[in-house]
Amino acid sequence: MRAALSLTDRQYHAKPLRRIYIPKPGKTTKRPISIPTMHDRAMQALYALALQPIAETTADARSFGFRLFRSAQDASEYAFTCLARKNSAQWILEGDIRGCFDTIAHDRLMEHIPMDRSVLAQFLKAGYIFEERLFPTDQGAAQGGPISPILANMTLYGIEGQLAAKFPRMKVNFIRYADDFLVTTPTKEIAEEIRGTIKEFLAERGLELSMEKTVVTHIDDGFGFLGYNFRKYNGKLLIKPSWKSVEAITEKIGRTVKRARAGTQDALIKALNPIIRGWTNYHRHNVAAETFKKLDHRIWKVTWRWGKRRHPDKGHKWIARRYWQPEGNRK
Repeated sequence: MRAALSLTDRQYHAKPLRRIYIPKPGKTTKRPISIPTMHDRAMQALYALALQPIAETTADARSFGFRLFRSAQDASEYAFTCLARKNSAQWILEGDIRGCFDTIAHDRLMEHIPMDRSVLAQFLKAGYIFEERLFPTDQGAAQGGPISPILANMTLYGIEGQLAAKFPRMKVNFIRYADDFLVTTPTKEIAEEIRGTIKEFLAERGLELSMEKTVVTHIDDGFGFLGYNFRKYNGKLLIKPSWKSVEAITEKIGRTVKRARAGTQDALIKALNPIIRGWTNYHRHNVAAETFKKLDHRIWKVTWRWGKRRHPDKGHKWIARRYWQPEGNRK
């Protein structure tokens, strides 16, 4: 409580952030995370509470990431609404902003974010420490701070309105979740034109599109968004878990089982259940029954190897009775 009551903007000076790198799912590259001190985190949270109502009021209608009472499932539901009908748009611009948090222009933030500029400058210019060296932060809003998602969202607000004004009465629908977005379009040519429009919009804010991830796709070929795969089969739109998402959860389960080689069965179950429950709850609203069956079989195989490795001298029946019988019947 004393720490909370000591928060003030008088002569406020933010300390450098601690930089760590975490692996990206399914990739060899790592994502930079900059962690503020507890005091600076509290200051950011305080200003975030004031900025949140403004951000919600000025937000794009179809922005779903880091928003109150919105989720990835809401984004997928709206995408389904835009694409499911026979006369819906057939072409999709899949987009990704390269290093969104790390490259936002500070001048743009200082000019357009309605808060104390001296405090905002401290948040943005604090620098970070990595391997006992101090590095400056000349651009970007550090991932890891409570206020960074709001700053990133407010920087990107306006794309939807600009597209609506430039392409009126067309089947152009913009959907964004954090730095991932998609745009439904009636033709491939319009999708290419929209890519140029968004590219110009981002350039004004110090951002750029990831060209290898920004592609134009036909709905019959399918596309991935937020771990889901959207595709029409004989004119019917189905949303399934993407193969990247399935491979990522399989790899995570494998690592968890590997770490539990010396643990007990109860410890393994305790470690696996939150992972499985979280992933299935994320995908349970979609067409996922077949994927769940395949994942269930993969889990059975990896846990069977776990049990066999613990008892190399025992037969299959003994292992099955030991680990796959109800608790009261185990031997």
